[in-house]
Amino acid sequence: MASALKNLSHYDDTNIPSAQDMTFGIVVSDWNQHITHALYEGCLDTLSKHGAKEDNIFVVQVPGTFELPAAARLLAGQHPSVDAVICIGCVIKGETKHDEYINLSVANALQNLAIAMSKPFIFGVLTPNTEEQALDRAGGKHGNKGVEAAVTAIRMAALKQDLTGRKKGKIGF
Repeated sequence: MASALKNLSHYDDTNIPSAQDMTFGIVVSDWNQHITHALYEGCLDTLSKHGAKEDNIFVVQVPGTFELPAAARLLAGQHPSVDAVICIGCVIKGETKHDEYINLSVANALQNLAIAMSKPFIFGVLTPNTEEQALDRAGGKHGNKGVEAAVTAIRMAALKQDLTGRKKGKIGF
């Protein structure tokens, strides 16, 4: 659903599992920093709100959105216990088609990582036409996509735990 029709920060928090025993990676792009760091703050606040411990959140920064998948793979390799990796970026449409190439490449790479590693890699990338649209989705009138990315990460990590029967803290089958 288009964020113009739904606020990215509004969700039913009674249906979100506890993140208390979950571990997360966050990869943040520095390009469009005033936007991506606002997304990061929304993401971090939401993880904390649902019980994620600060010591269980690993954060790395990369120069741009295109570098998100490589850094996400490196982070997941360095911290194999992460339950989900959230990738935050913003590619604003410009005069060329660079945004299409970058966004599609990053989306495909994150999907491939998720399948190959059996771990959620969350696409928390804004793909707006204008800076104003980006700001509207980084805490403005359409909420904060960082919040949405964090909720998605928690839900997908819980889904994986439920489907594999491997909730943290359990011993045996």
